[in-house]
Amino acid sequence: MDIDYAAIETNRARIRERYLRAERPESSARGLHHIALICSDVERTIKFYQELLEFPLTEIFENRDYKGSNHFFFDIGNGNLLAFFDLPGLDLAPYQEVLGGLHHIAISVERGKWERLRGKLDAAGVPYQMESDASIYFRDPDGARLELLADPLGEMYGSRVL
Repeated sequence: MDIDYAAIETNRARIRERYLRAERPESSARGLHHIALICSDVERTIKFYQELLEFPLTEIFENRDYKGSNHFFFDIGNGNLLAFFDLPGLDLAPYQEVLGGLHHIAISVERGKWERLRGKLDAAGVPYQMESDASIYFRDPDGARLELLADPLGEMYGSRVL
């Protein structure tokens, strides 16, 4: 498949010129309340996120939309939550990336914690991919792709994005 990279860059520049504002208005949002993913095993998910990644479990209760399903939350810092549902009785296909679907969740961690978590991933035998000296990409037990990013919130690879 041939990709016209010059045309892509021209279009990116056009979009940047048209939509990126030097004086950006305040967002209507207060922040990310939670991102909700589906898991196949509640306890395995809790062990992965709380014990391996050190994201504390903050609550678990029945999902209001699906009787018997758990809705549970992990603290990922800065007042943000990562949530999960299990959906017992549904025959769900394994995770896959699809157009319009989740590509990955990038979570900022301080450099020292990033190093410690990389060591924990190694010790647990979790395969990962390093990108630059700041990003680790890996998958959770159900296949969702995560990124631990050592860059501060609002920055990406040395550029301010917020």
